Amino acid sequence: MKNLVMGLLAIILGIIVLAFPLAGLVAASVLTGFVVLMIAIWLLIVGGSQMEISKTAGILNIILGIIVLIIGIGLIFNPAIFAFLTGFILYLAGFFLIIAGIIALLSRNDFKNATWAGVLGIVLGILYIILGTFAFDPLYLGVLIGIWLILSGVLSIFE
Repeated sequence: MKNLVMGLLAIILGIIVLAFPLAGLVAASVLTGFVVLMIAIWLLIVGGSQMEISKTAGILNIILGIIVLIIGIGLIFNPAIFAFLTGFILYLAGFFLIIAGIIALLSRNDFKNATWAGVLGIVLGILYIILGTFAFDPLYLGVLIGIWLILSGVLSIFE
């Protein structure tokens, strides 16, 4: 019953995001920004409390906290940063999947299912790079978020 309700909510939210993709992107960016801000505050607190134990660890946590704080504020006030980071991460993941797929194909004599793992890695890597290309555009990223919500909702219902 819980999966049915959550699935239906995800489908409804996905349809709303598809109807208003930029509003969905802004909501995702702001929500992500607030989560990142909480992480930044935690890093700053940990860094300050570590100064007595290890100055190096404390300073590094404070520096990381400041960087994460800037990213969090940027995500809240500029959804284009969210689109850029999403596209960049998809590109990076696609690149690594292609490399892992090539390595699996080269080592297919050593492992039983390496051929299929290699082909799957390359295909998924190419798919990630294509999705990354679309994710750089905030409008398309909003549409991708809507599609993801609908697919997640359907899968949740049938789980």
